[in-house]
Amino acid sequence: MPILPTYPGVYIEEIPSGVRPIIGVATSIAAFIGNFTRGPMNTAVRVLNREAFEREFGGLRSDSLASYGVEQFFLNGGSQAYIVRTAAGTPQAPEIVLRNPANTADVLTVQAANEGAWGDNLYVEIDWGTPHPGTAFNLTVNEIVEGAVVNTESFLNLTMNTADTRYAVNVINDQSKLISVAPGTVAEPPAQTGTVSQQITDVSALTLTGTLNVDINGSGGSLTLGSTPTTMASLAAALEGAIRAADPSLDRVTVRAVGSVGTGAYLQVKAGTDAVADIVDLSGDFADDLGFSGISQQNVQSYWLGGASAGKQVTNQTSDDGNLPTAAELTAALTALDPVDIFNILCIPGTDQLPDDQAFLVASDATTYVEGRRAMYILDPPHADLERNEPVEIEAWMDDDGSSLRHRNVAVYYPRIRIPDSLDEFRLRSMPVSGTMAGLWARIDGERGVWKAPAGIEASLRGVPELEYKLTDAENGILNPLAVNALRTFRVSGNISWGARTMDGADQLASEWKYIPVRRLALFIEESLYRGTQFAVFEPNDEPLYGQIRLNVGAFMQNLFLQGAFQGSTPRQAYLVKCDTETTTQDDVNRGIVNIVVGFAPLKPAEFVIIKIQQLAGRSQGA
Repeated sequence: MPILPTYPGVYIEEIPSGVRPIIGVATSIAAFIGNFTRGPMNTAVRVLNREAFEREFGGLRSDSLASYGVEQFFLNGGSQAYIVRTAAGTPQAPEIVLRNPANTADVLTVQAANEGAWGDNLYVEIDWGTPHPGTAFNLTVNEIVEGAVVNTESFLNLTMNTADTRYAVNVINDQSKLISVAPGTVAEPPAQTGTVSQQITDVSALTLTGTLNVDINGSGGSLTLGSTPTTMASLAAALEGAIRAADPSLDRVTVRAVGSVGTGAYLQVKAGTDAVADIVDLSGDFADDLGFSGISQQNVQSYWLGGASAGKQVTNQTSDDGNLPTAAELTAALTALDPVDIFNILCIPGTDQLPDDQAFLVASDATTYVEGRRAMYILDPPHADLERNEPVEIEAWMDDDGSSLRHRNVAVYYPRIRIPDSLDEFRLRSMPVSGTMAGLWARIDGERGVWKAPAGIEASLRGVPELEYKLTDAENGILNPLAVNALRTFRVSGNISWGARTMDGADQLASEWKYIPVRRLALFIEESLYRGTQFAVFEPNDEPLYGQIRLNVGAFMQNLFLQGAFQGSTPRQAYLVKCDTETTTQDDVNRGIVNIVVGFAPLKPAEFVIIKIQQLAGRSQGA
């Protein structure tokens, strides 16, 4: 606002320059839809690396092609992805209900944070080692896989008083990534068990030989220990050896000394995630050596979320992973990407497993969706009805279903890849290629720019030791004019991407969007300018605004020119930005419209390199 002078002196007024830098958007954020071991259902979650994917979604799953696709994406250079988990059937999270001391009313419902059998590995412990054990309790949840704790969360001094700042429901639901809880019918703390416990740390003074009465999974029996353990490790090893001799299916053993009020001392042996064995009838001074007399009353109560009903706990719901998603679930899951601000590459590897008709429905909906989001879709042809291992089979599919899916925002690759499967002793497993190519696109974007074709000898397929089919030059020559991008094996370069066409790039279509880098560069410019010109909305529709638009859009295009994104040796040859009274007429002004014309000369890949060689006729000496 202009300054109105009111007194003699010097006034400072800042004048806007009109410079509003337009920042280019990201070009290689991937979105994956499929079934995964864990994670929220039908919700897009951003992950930034393989470790985050394993933590949030459980990593590889043998029946999930999408999980292998995500791994390949990060392995080949991807750095950011949105994951949407979906499933058919009725996936459920395991759930238990804790009761009050009288075992007559529900106090607290504990449920795994999301659906699936992964929740069966959650082990909840409740104890009352608090300053106010009558009303406050502690809750610890461990995720135990193959006998090892992989995640743990502890919540201390909880109450069931809704007015308290440590109200269990609010504290746990706000902080926990493993469980969620809901209040029961009464505002009371969970039941106490009446047991005391203490972890064994020193067994050097113990005498433990001979035959012990034991109860394994309620079956009774006895164990014989042939030597005297002298350390905690040797005690656990001796017990584990004896227990596994009786039941080889049990996992790693942990040992806890327990004293039950009125029933004497015994050892509680937790055998992995499968069972609890109680060794009773301890003779001599064994109980005294454990030091029960000095143990504080912790009253630990422990539950597996996936366990059967027992004592003061009731299993309210068991886990269910659901089934592999069908076309209905995969297409419905597309809407989970609506809240995502931006993504650029869509991958749905599960179409590979669907019958042709269902895969066609998914691909059709996905194509429509990415068009509206200014994104690309890497299509995995279905593999269920007919194993398309031969070039003639993918050629036939392109003539049938593929012809209806041709679009400038879609690309397809052939053949499938074979990668080491860490879930199957690293044997090679045939996989769809969308995740690998999404990662390759991201790597080339970072190294060369979105205008560089993701193909050529530098476009190596990382983590791909073998292709399902080795194309010859002649076979490649048949597929390339149909806009099927080849993956090739060359002696020195290895397995590489050897094609860069959109599905609209068949020779007969003569499309201006024939090449992937041209289409992706256009989408990049469109999205960047869409976001970067928001400042023009509601500004006075006249030459000062047109000048600002030319200045800022021109600066953005000039920066791309300097990076080598366009053809031409001068800016005039490479791009144009026009916004004036010619592009915006008085009628447009009356209707509140500003028209901006932006053009660019794209760099098209040198798909065919032709070398012409000519013999020069020798001249005679006298010539």
